[in-house]
Amino acid sequence: AVLVESLLVFSVVLLVHAVVWDRFSWCALALALQAFYAQFKWDRLLRQGGAVFQFRGAANSGLLPASMVIPLLGVVMKERCRAAGIVYFERFGGVVASTGMLLALFLSVLAVGITKPVPTNTCILTGVAGSVIIYTMKHSLTVSEVIEVLEVLLIFVYLSMILLYLLPRCFTPGEALLVLGGVSFVLNQLIKRSLNVVEGRGDPIDFFLLVAVIGVVLLGLFFTVLFTFMDSGTWISSMFFHMMTAVLGLGVIMPWLYRLIQRNPLFWLLQFLFQTQTRLYLLVYWTFLAASACGVVFYQNAKRSSESKKHQASTITRKYFHFIVVATYVPGLIYDRQLLYVAAVLCLAVFIFLEYVRYFRIKPFGQSLRHLLSLFLDERDSGPLILTHIYLLLGMSLPVWLFPRSCAPKGTLPGAGALVPYSGVLAVGVGDTIASVFGSTLGEIKWPGTKKTFEGTMTAIFAQIIAVALILIFDSSVNLNSSYAWILASVSLVSLLEAYTTQIDNLLLPLYLQIMLMA
Repeated sequence: AVLVESLLVFSVVLLVHAVVWDRFSWCALALALQAFYAQFKWDRLLRQGGAVFQFRGAANSGLLPASMVIPLLGVVMKERCRAAGIVYFERFGGVVASTGMLLALFLSVLAVGITKPVPTNTCILTGVAGSVIIYTMKHSLTVSEVIEVLEVLLIFVYLSMILLYLLPRCFTPGEALLVLGGVSFVLNQLIKRSLNVVEGRGDPIDFFLLVAVIGVVLLGLFFTVLFTFMDSGTWISSMFFHMMTAVLGLGVIMPWLYRLIQRNPLFWLLQFLFQTQTRLYLLVYWTFLAASACGVVFYQNAKRSSESKKHQASTITRKYFHFIVVATYVPGLIYDRQLLYVAAVLCLAVFIFLEYVRYFRIKPFGQSLRHLLSLFLDERDSGPLILTHIYLLLGMSLPVWLFPRSCAPKGTLPGAGALVPYSGVLAVGVGDTIASVFGSTLGEIKWPGTKKTFEGTMTAIFAQIIAVALILIFDSSVNLNSSYAWILASVSLVSLLEAYTTQIDNLLLPLYLQIMLMA
């Protein structure tokens, strides 16, 4: 299964660089080969319990598929912005690609360094890949850009040491690379933009995303340290939690956002949300869907009898939420993507805050949330945090957040790139959902080495093709320009990756589909 997963990742890398070839392509190929070897060292460390931190069990390290995501995103962004003539974001794509390569290389060096005896071949490959990457950075990036890459690497190292220690068994090494690498990059961008504020420059919704993500992460770190010295389950601690959340929100996060957007954040947000009648209709519709999702949670818990305390929700029941999320995102993508962007940021902040309430058992809702959400746990929620619903939201939202709006003057990219904002809907909302439902109910022929079925994968591909046809009908801004073969290849590769990967598919699949469609 690991070999097939690696073969699929190599196929994506080769296909992307067959279309987008520049000096970073040699680095990506060297990194992919090196990560392939280093992945087996991580797998051995995880089996023997020799890894530095406690990682999520029942999964391989996932180093190769995770290592290629950020570099490939940077390469395809660089090419799209070069074609659009946007020099600033073309260079920014180079910074993203270089940063992703160095972060992946660091994790590989860590695995090689703690493996005994020292793996000679992997050391040589790591040295060659590192040399190629550093040489390319030297001849492609300015001094300030190299410093920016090193700043992200430094943040990543410290953030990894802190969060992987505080949150054992929550991530595989690959998932840690994606999540913590993304947070490190966002934190560095926020610091950089806060120190160089230029009035009227920058989109307020981008600043809103940066501040919201870093704000909730810092909030979690603060309370994790605080509650190591006091019991979080008492009423006094709970009152202190809510009071300090208000203080940090109003005293730190709001002024920070005010400095960036140069206006009152609350007034700006209210004006933005209720700017048009379409937005009002969408907000009412989304409120109804959110209430429906809560209704599913309460109904499923009501069905759980006192005799079946260990009863867990079925796969089909969990996929109800995928259907609800698809129904949420599709109208937003068609009618108002900026509103969807901001609403997804707000929803992410609420999800993470509620997870803090559940994890710390904050009164009056902490224990109730623990009871309600325990029904929907699966083997991927083996750590102290429940992250699958947050990963689902991230998988649907990242293609919207990462869409290079500045390099798409008409609001959409040409050809298959027009489907980039729909990557989460196609890969997770349609593909993963249909594969799970049909595979668990009708599937008989299993893919070698996995529990996934041939029938589930084929129906997932077919369903995504139908979804693309429906998008063409209802979204007039999408014009594929006869790039149907590339779309079919992209959907097929990502669906096969869903069958073979043991990583969090809600997070990984949309990113790979976005990379393929942007290429």
